[in-house]
Amino acid sequence: MPRDTMSDLVAFLAVARERSFTRAAAQLGVSPSALSHTIRGLEERIGMRLLTRTTRSVAPTEAGERLLGTVGPHFDEIQAGLTALSALRDKPAGTIRITSGDHAAETILAPAVAKLLPDYPDLNVEISVDIALRDIVAERFDAGIRLGEQVARDMISVRIGPELSMAAVASPAYFAAHPRPETPQDLARHNCINLRFPTLGGLYAWEFEKDGRELQVRVEGQLVVNDIALARQAACAGLGIAFLPDDHVAADTAAGALVRVLEDWCPPFPGYHLYYPSRRQQSPAFALLVDALRYRG
Repeated sequence: MPRDTMSDLVAFLAVARERSFTRAAAQLGVSPSALSHTIRGLEERIGMRLLTRTTRSVAPTEAGERLLGTVGPHFDEIQAGLTALSALRDKPAGTIRITSGDHAAETILAPAVAKLLPDYPDLNVEISVDIALRDIVAERFDAGIRLGEQVARDMISVRIGPELSMAAVASPAYFAAHPRPETPQDLARHNCINLRFPTLGGLYAWEFEKDGRELQVRVEGQLVVNDIALARQAACAGLGIAFLPDDHVAADTAAGALVRVLEDWCPPFPGYHLYYPSRRQQSPAFALLVDALRYRG
């Protein structure tokens, strides 16, 4: 196969997987216009359209999907083989892409990476923070970090943090003006700070459990946010009751800035886990990161 065709196929795979000339160009280190010219040349040589282009999106045609499914796995195998060669280096090297929610990224992933990178100058880590669940195989992430209960069963899962529990909290000023709830049903009489998560398709229903009894409570209030840091800030400002991971508000409750209620309705649940496909071949660099993140508490 001519070298130009190989390069053009790499370009096509990048665009087809990213669904964007801009993102693919950034990944390949070329300009979007040069990448578009490359794809047009490939299409002319093959004699058929591989990508459907609009002003807002790029998607493979039927022929493009067939080429992606046929050629893509072979290029992935080549990349895996090249990655495996890093085992012959003195120190692990390569790039690892991880998707994570903001809370886990801030409290677990970032501290581990900060300790690891200075000792391994040839190791690169790309962290993509997103509260939405991602298909790490389709989007070509090496691994993801989510709560243990969110990890698919066909993935290898490694525990990287302690158990968590949710905490219903509000400021002392708020409770000075409102009675503290004794049961989850009492929240109906309170101004609650709602969280909207794209993974749920709407507002998060607060989950409680006591003596084997599970409750999901749809709360109401004046404020809706999609970020737990904003919810915490609003609770500290006295705008209502928030329902957040306990370690995210531990410092505030210890300092008296927030008061916790309904604690007996908030049992622990599996904390954060790193997950990756069972068929993934572990490079020395990836194995190093997994070991750095593994929870040993």
